[in-house]
Amino acid sequence: MNKPLEDAAALQKPIKQHVIDPETCIRCYTCEESCPIDAITHDDNNVVVDATTCDYCMACIAPCPTGAIDNWRVVMEPYSLDDQFSWEELPEQEELGGDDAGSSAVEALDEEMERLLNEAHAGAGGKSKPPASASKPSVNLFTMGHPATATVQGNYRLTSETADSDVRHIILDLADVSFPVLEGQSIGIIPPGTDDNGKPYLPRLYSISSPRDGERPQTNNLSLTVKREPMGVCSNYVCDLKKGDKVQLTGPFGATFLMPNDPQANIIMICTGTGSAPFRAITMRRQRTMPEADGRMMLFFGARTADALPYFGPLKKVPDRILEKELCFSRATEGPKEYVQDRMRTERERVLKLLKSERTHIYVCGLKGMEEGVDAALAEIASEGAFDWPALRKQMREEGRYHVETY
Repeated sequence: MNKPLEDAAALQKPIKQHVIDPETCIRCYTCEESCPIDAITHDDNNVVVDATTCDYCMACIAPCPTGAIDNWRVVMEPYSLDDQFSWEELPEQEELGGDDAGSSAVEALDEEMERLLNEAHAGAGGKSKPPASASKPSVNLFTMGHPATATVQGNYRLTSETADSDVRHIILDLADVSFPVLEGQSIGIIPPGTDDNGKPYLPRLYSISSPRDGERPQTNNLSLTVKREPMGVCSNYVCDLKKGDKVQLTGPFGATFLMPNDPQANIIMICTGTGSAPFRAITMRRQRTMPEADGRMMLFFGARTADALPYFGPLKKVPDRILEKELCFSRATEGPKEYVQDRMRTERERVLKLLKSERTHIYVCGLKGMEEGVDAALAEIASEGAFDWPALRKQMREEGRYHVETY
């Protein structure tokens, strides 16, 4: 038994238990892989924390792309692993009796947790809420033990043959399987075979790049944007799929990185590479259902070169009145090296105007390395409008208007 739990049990005092939100968790298993003492495990249904092992080291907090890992309950008796495996949503915090000494102990633990969490959240990450107008998502309908089967409808290379990256657009036909997804959600793909320990591979998560009603309106299919990684078991499996192949899916996952169903909403989207997947879905959804929306959509999209930027051609065809496009290239042969944060600074007046609106939503998706630069650019731009960016970011997150998913 770990020391905090041992002390609480001896004194019959409440403890603060680390739990994971099953609705928000996208089953990417980064928390499990980052835990140095194997306190995090999973079954077909949920990823959970073992209260008898967890020592509150917080190593799992920063890698989580959704903030699902950052949840706590004050309890007299810890929830067991079986309890947590059965959850479809987090239980409400129970009312606890107890003496003043017990309350003081919990308050002291709260203060220590707050200090550790502040250290762990040393970037723009943290828990977020879905937009108030977003549709209600379905979560974890299909698991490793009971996956859905889809058929490959198409596999198209998005980057040129001369580009240094192979990015694919994969279309999966779900036939008569009910697999409801929303823009901003992810699915898991289970690659065949076993790992070095003889265990079946865990699903790998991919953001959905098509709107909720399919690649074409009212079609029961979905698309993914997948980059081939040289040593990636699942990415190579997916990128090599051929028309007619069968694929095992889990999910859908994610309950916060959702688009507002509000034609007045302004949406700033910032991405690199395959981080464009959810933004393609969001753009298509608005273009399809709200083409005359008053709200503005602005995309900052970064890649090494134009031929390495997924959807470069189709993006050019989206009318500017639907989507304002800022495409940035860090390895272009002509012109200076430019990252998304550089273009944001160039367009600071337009960004600041949107930041001033309470109808503006910000979404950041892509490699984790971009997060710090984007956050710094937003802080600089906000300061020119006399905004304290950390305070504004916190407010926007609490209002369901600020979302980061980086990996």
